[in-house]
Parts: sequence; structure tokens; C-alpha cells
Amino acid sequence: MSSVQSWSCPTMKLSNGLQMPILGIGTSQVGGFCQETVLYAVRDCGIRLIDTSKYNGFEVKLAEVFRDCGVPRSDLWITNKLWPEDYGYETAKKAFQKSCSQVGVEYLDIYMLHWPGTMKPGGCNREQRAESWRALEELYEEGLCRSIGVSNFKIHHLEQLKEDCSVVPHVNQVEYHPYQLPNKLIEYCRKEDIAFQGYSPLAKGQTLSNPTINELAHKYGRTPAQICIRWSIQNGAITIPKSTKKERIVENYQVIFGFSLEEEDMENINKLHDGRHVSWDPTNVE
Repeated sequence: MSSVQSWSCPTMKLSNGLQMPILGIGTSQVGGFCQETVLYAVRDCGIRLIDTSKYNGFEVKLAEVFRDCGVPRSDLWITNKLWPEDYGYETAKKAFQKSCSQVGVEYLDIYMLHWPGTMKPGGCNREQRAESWRALEELYEEGLCRSIGVSNFKIHHLEQLKEDCSVVPHVNQVEYHPYQLPNKLIEYCRKEDIAFQGYSPLAKGQTLSNPTINELAHKYGRTPAQICIRWSIQNGAITIPKSTKKERIVENYQVIFGFSLEEEDMENINKLHDGRHVSWDPTNVE
């Protein structure tokens, strides 16, 4: 594939003053993983935010990407997550150290609680969240995590964490696409100065055949994927699309900041919200 011009990604300022790239690349088991494509994204396309988790199982492969990409560690923003099987103070600390070793780094830019529920038999979700978060707070204080956050947390989970702990999460990462627009959660995060991050911006491909999205793609001379990613970013969400194909990496990242959607078109996309989830639904987790 012909080389592409690297670009500088805009950032979002977190409550602790760090600047987090507003667009990155996600990795997940769904749809597969291509190490060569992630390397291409980082080395050739200028992508600096890479999102992964222990659950996805790609830590060792990503270590090879970071080793081979030629990008200084200080220029990368590496996100990893604590899996609920490892919740608890001591186990969280051990899991963090193992993930860092697997990824081949001495620190993470952000470490997150992956899910509001514990997977430990007989464990209380709220207590396990608090114990795990206390471990993350200490890792943050020690400089081993430059920031700490949560994933898939609803308002009541965030409220409890605020009551039980000292550091308010810097980021909340949730499923976010035109069919899943959690306005109350977004408003809460903004009020509490928690950066809002969205994954699955294409609803795992479900948005690509939507008539409204396709009409806008025609209007702007863009692809349906570009319309959805632009919509997500323009709504103020840090966005992490994933792909296993190099051409999709170029499509998803190279022109997103070269156009804007008109307000009326943003509203028309917002109206597509029907509450569907294409991933896990944490609503009923206590």
C-alpha cells in the first residue's frame, strides 16, 4: 500500500491536565486482530492512542508493535484495563504489573476498571470496585499510571465510586454510536469533569447501511464510516474505531479533521438513537 502522510491528532484535556488524543485505534476480539495493521497505524499514519485490555489477549503482540514502530514511548498513549476476575486491592496491583510486563512498558497512560461488576464468587460489586479503585489510585500517585479511568460505568456506578474513593475517574469509556447516545451519562461526565470516550462508533457495522448515514455520506463526499466517526468526535467524545485493514485505517483517520458536519445533520444523526447495544449492557449491574 502506498505511504500516507502522518498527521497530528487534536487532544482533549483531562481533569489532571494531561492531553489525551481525541482519536485512536481500538483492539478487540470481535472482528479479529491484525498486528501488521496496528503497526501501520502507529508507524505510518501517526496514530498515538492505542486501546487494549487483558481480556482481548493482544498484550504481547502490541509489545512487538511498540518495539518496532520507531515512535518514542513518551509520544504514545497506551490504554489498558483491569479485568473483573482481577478485582480487589492486591490482585489489581499484580494484574497491573503483569499487563505492563506483557505490553513491555514501565507505565501506562491510563489504566481502567473494565466493567462495573466483579467476577469473584460472592464478591460485592461496590466493594470490589472500591478496593480495585484504591489500588489504581495508588498506582496513579506512584506515577505508574499517568491517569486512571473506568469503562462501561453508568451514573450510579460513578456516584458510588465518588463516595467511596478519593480520585474521580479521568475518563469513562462506554459504547457510543448513533444508536446508543447516553445523553444523561454524557451530561453527568461533563458536570464531574470526566472525559467521555466512546467505543464501537460504527455499531459494529450496523450504521453503515443506515439511510440517513448514507445520505450524509453522499452529501459530504465521505464514507459512512467517516460520517459516524466525525459525528462522534464532533459530539466531544474521544473515539477509538478499530479495523484489521490498512485501507480502513487510512479511511477512518486521514480525513476526519478535514470536514465538519452541519448542526442540522448532527441532530439528524442524534435522532437515530434507539437505545440498542451492540456490546455489553451494564445497566442492571448494581
